Amino acid sequence: MDLKELLRQDVMIMDLKATTKEAVIDEMIANYAKHGVIDDVELFKQDVLKREAETSTGIGDGIAMPHARDKAVKKATVMFAKSKAGVDYDALDGQPVYLFFMIAAPEGADTLHLQALAALSALLIDPKLVADLKKAQTPTEVQALFDAAEAKKEAKDQAEAQKKAQAPAENATDSDKKFVVAVCACPNGIAHTYMAEAALKEQAEKMGVDIRVETNGSEGVKNKLTAAEIKRADGVILTADKKVDMPRFDGKPLLNRPVIDGINKAQELIEKVESGKAPIYHADPTESGATNTSDDGEGKSLWNRVYDDLMNGVSHMLPFVVGGGILMALSFLLENMVGAKSTTFLFFNGIGNYAFSFLIPVLAAYIAVSMADLPALMPGFVAGYMASQASASFLHSESPAGFIGGLLGGFIAGWVIILLKKAFAKIPQSLNGMKPMLLYPVFGLLLVGAIMFFIIDPIFAVVNQFITHFLTTMGTGNAVLLGALLAGMMALDMGGPFNKAAYAFAIGTFTATKDGALMAAVMAGGMIPPLAIAFACTVWSKKFTQAEHQAAMSNYILGAAFITEGAIPFAAADPLHVIVSSVIGAAIGGGLTQFWHVNVPAPHGGIFVAPLSNQPWLFLLSVILGALVAGIIYGLWKPASQEVQPAN
Repeated sequence: MDLKELLRQDVMIMDLKATTKEAVIDEMIANYAKHGVIDDVELFKQDVLKREAETSTGIGDGIAMPHARDKAVKKATVMFAKSKAGVDYDALDGQPVYLFFMIAAPEGADTLHLQALAALSALLIDPKLVADLKKAQTPTEVQALFDAAEAKKEAKDQAEAQKKAQAPAENATDSDKKFVVAVCACPNGIAHTYMAEAALKEQAEKMGVDIRVETNGSEGVKNKLTAAEIKRADGVILTADKKVDMPRFDGKPLLNRPVIDGINKAQELIEKVESGKAPIYHADPTESGATNTSDDGEGKSLWNRVYDDLMNGVSHMLPFVVGGGILMALSFLLENMVGAKSTTFLFFNGIGNYAFSFLIPVLAAYIAVSMADLPALMPGFVAGYMASQASASFLHSESPAGFIGGLLGGFIAGWVIILLKKAFAKIPQSLNGMKPMLLYPVFGLLLVGAIMFFIIDPIFAVVNQFITHFLTTMGTGNAVLLGALLAGMMALDMGGPFNKAAYAFAIGTFTATKDGALMAAVMAGGMIPPLAIAFACTVWSKKFTQAEHQAAMSNYILGAAFITEGAIPFAAADPLHVIVSSVIGAAIGGGLTQFWHVNVPAPHGGIFVAPLSNQPWLFLLSVILGALVAGIIYGLWKPASQEVQPAN
């Protein structure tokens, strides 16, 4: 596919009006919609913002490459846009961004599209091209610059291929040069993967180092490293933000960094590997891949790793919560119709309870797996099961360690296996097969079981008993405050750590007490933000852009179904007005559910499970009042969009 077809002149913006990151994204997406490149503004924007949340696509040197690959895209296109004043885009170098390349890739993009995107991305590491693009005044100039850069690169590639073909085969492996292998990978595999590849290759050539780069991009694995190349290499550079095949690098010096470091720190990475300063990587037979944590301590922060591990446990637990909780709630509804001894009631209630009995073990198991891979699965399950049993403690207790004990048990199981991996790292290679089949299961279970039996369960049985007693005996005033707090947390980051903490706390109390009072509060808190945005857009329509209108109307349905994520694009674009108003409205709605003693014995579903509530109309009224308050605050407070043109 010709780059001219991909980098269309008719969609270029040579003078962006937007002055903020969110406004830039909105302006470019609106331009895509105007030219028929996308047919679902909301979906495309959500995916662009999702990618930005992972890591800013402001890669430095005044360039940003926002991108998404989804079914909203009708034809693969790259939009070039230029800001004369520069925009604070949260770029990784902290500098303003002047050049924007918004990549829109179809969900089923073919090989030619993906190759063209890769080629375009690789060109952008040329500082001369970047400098010339900053001076370009017309789309024709931009296209000409890319044509020249592409021709230059093709000539260089042909010269290198000819040189390799003419070189004696025996010299290919007997070179005195240092030889490095690398793997580049990012979640979407559209831009950063190929920019990192190009940057590493160019820097290696300048330093006189031979390099082979494997890419894990949208086309899958390309230029896959051979066993012989890995064996011969002086070291490995892994610039990846997703899992790649790791065991093949066992025993090699290896640097593991985010993909953006491959673009911006290529020289540093190559120097560290060729100088022998990279740590030796030791693979485990059970490992299936690697995350973007860094072997030399420069990956995610400790909090980010803990949060990711926790979310892995929560995401695996949620199907049990939703399926079991809703069936259990239906059983209570049926109980009033057919009686507590009927087969129908017993069936629904039993199935729901069976699913609920797995909540804590699954949570703990998959926290542990996220930390230490498959060897941690069994110890994690056992830790979670012990936390759910009152008898799993050397002290007699009437209460289990519960949700908190299971959560801690998952982290303990993960750390135990990590320590065991380090302890058994130096055993003879011939005994490696014993690790997953004997050493990890036996020692892991022994150590995790002992910690749970003698420490976690005794302590947190008391804590769990205290929490349960407090929740079942607290007065209306305390209940209202707690409900308001949890509902406000649901709206504070709309799917982030505070939201998940509030939801997990409500699930924990629901598991321990089978009382759905706090579930009513958190469900109301999660429903209110999208409903409030939809209401504000309906009443104060002139303050919203056409794209915002389209997204806001769907929030009526999303909010009603307890899908808070519908509010995220609005919160990302205007965090102050959206989040503050949402938290106030959610806190009011959550507090009202507790004031009216509303109980929702289902963990999800929004209005669709309202009939299961003890007071369905008061539950709905709590949500409506909270949404009205939040919507009115947001609608009155929100400034009119700069993109909305006044009526003539």
